[in-house]
Amino acid sequence: MSVVTRFAPSPTGYLHVGGARTALYSWLFAKSQGGQFVLRIEDTDLERSTDEAKQAILDGMTWLGLTHDVGPIYQTDRFDRYKELVQQLLDEGKAYKCFMSVAELDSIREAQEAAGEKPRYPGTWRDRTDHPADAPYVVRFKNPLDGNVVINDHIRGDITISNTELDDLIIMRTDGAPTYNFCVVVDDWDMGITHVVRGEDHINNTPRQINILQALGAPIPEYAHVSMILGDDGKKLSKRHGAVSVMQYRDDGFLPQAVLNYLVRLGWSHGDQEIFSVAEMIEHFSLDNISKSASAFNTEKLVWLNQHYMKTLPGNEVGEALAWHFAQMQIDTTTGPAHSEIVAIQADRVKTLAEMAQISTYFYQDFAEFDANAAKKHLRPVAKDALLLVKENLLALTEWTSENIQAAINATAETLEVGMGKVGMPLRVAATGSGNSPSLDVTLVLLNQAKIGERIDKALEFIAIRENC
Repeated sequence: MSVVTRFAPSPTGYLHVGGARTALYSWLFAKSQGGQFVLRIEDTDLERSTDEAKQAILDGMTWLGLTHDVGPIYQTDRFDRYKELVQQLLDEGKAYKCFMSVAELDSIREAQEAAGEKPRYPGTWRDRTDHPADAPYVVRFKNPLDGNVVINDHIRGDITISNTELDDLIIMRTDGAPTYNFCVVVDDWDMGITHVVRGEDHINNTPRQINILQALGAPIPEYAHVSMILGDDGKKLSKRHGAVSVMQYRDDGFLPQAVLNYLVRLGWSHGDQEIFSVAEMIEHFSLDNISKSASAFNTEKLVWLNQHYMKTLPGNEVGEALAWHFAQMQIDTTTGPAHSEIVAIQADRVKTLAEMAQISTYFYQDFAEFDANAAKKHLRPVAKDALLLVKENLLALTEWTSENIQAAINATAETLEVGMGKVGMPLRVAATGSGNSPSLDVTLVLLNQAKIGERIDKALEFIAIRENC
C-alpha cells in the first residue's frame, strides 16, 4: 500500500505552531514511507475563511519547506461531489431529511441539560416520512444505533466509542452547504488518504467519520491523534506565551531549520538526539514514537537551536535569510559586504537574525548619531590623538586586509605609548557608532577604507563640539 497523508487546515487564521507540527509529522511520515503528502484547504466555513488566511497557510508551509505532492485542494471547489454523495446516502436510506427548527432543537437540549443528560438530537425525523412541503431542512446521517467504533490509533492505542454516545450528525445544512465532518470523509476517500495525522481535538470527530466512511463503502484510514502543545505555565499555548504564528517566528528572526527541529521534538524522539537535519528526521521518523503526553513549548530551547543553526549552516544559506530582514528594515545591501560575511562574524553574538540585522546596519549605511553611552565614554578629547594617528595609518594601507588593519592599530598604540583600548575603543565607536562589535580587524575589513576615514572625521567633529560646549 502506498502511503498518502494530508494536512488539512481551515483558513480562518494564520498557520499556528500546533498546526505546523501536525503538518510536519504528516509530511515526515509520507516522506519516510516513500509516499505522497496532500495539502487540502478546508474552506467550507465561508463566513470565517479568508483569502489572507489561505495565503498565510501557503506562506508558512513554503517557509518551512513542507512541500506538497498534491494540492493545494480547496473544498469549495468540490461542493458538487459532496452533494452527489449526500443524495446517494439519502437514496440508500443511510441519511434523512430533518425538518426540526433550531428553536425546537434548542428547547430539547435545554431540557436534556436540565435533566443532567448529554445534549443530543433525539432522532425525531429519523424514520418519519410525513415531510412538510417546501419547508427548510437539514440532512442528517443515520448513525448506527448499537455496536462500537474502534479507532486503531498509532499514538493512543485502541480507542473504543459506543454508537449510543453518537447522535445523527448533520451532513448538509439548510442552505445546501455540506458540513465539515462529511467533507473530510469524502476528501479522505477520494484522495486515497491512508494515514490521518491530526490534533487530539479531533478524536470526537473520528468515530462519526468512520461510520460515514463505512456507510459509503470506503476504506478506513489509520489514525494518529497528536496531543496539544502547552505553554511554559502548563496552559494551552496562546499569544500570551509569545509568537504562536509560524510566520511570526520568521519575522522574529528564527531560521526555518531551527523551527522544524524544535517542532519535531515537541512530542517525538529518537533516543537522546536533539539536533536533526530534515534528512535525519525522515530517516528516523515513526508515528509509533510520538508521545501521547502534552508537550510544553520552551522558547529558550528554540533560541538555542536557532543559534546552533546560524553558526553551523552554510553562510550563504543563513545570509539569504538575513537579507530578508535587511529588506524589511528598508536597508539597501547591494553595496557592502556579502551577507554571508556578516553571518561569519556576527552569528556568535546574537540570538536571532533580526537581532543580527539590527546590529549590522553600519556595514551598509551611515548612522545618524553615535550611541550616547559609548560616545560619552570613548569619544573624549583624550582620544583625538589616537583617532588622528590611526586614521593616518589606516588610510596609508595599500592592501585592505585584516592583518594589515590590526598592524596599523598596533602601530598607533605603540607610537603613542598607550594601551590598545585607548586606540581600539574610540576607533570602534567611530567606525560602528557603538561600543560593541566583533574584533576590529574583521569588522573594518568589511567596511570601505575611505568610509572609515570619513567616520573618524565625524567622530573628531563630535569631540570638537563637546570641547566647545
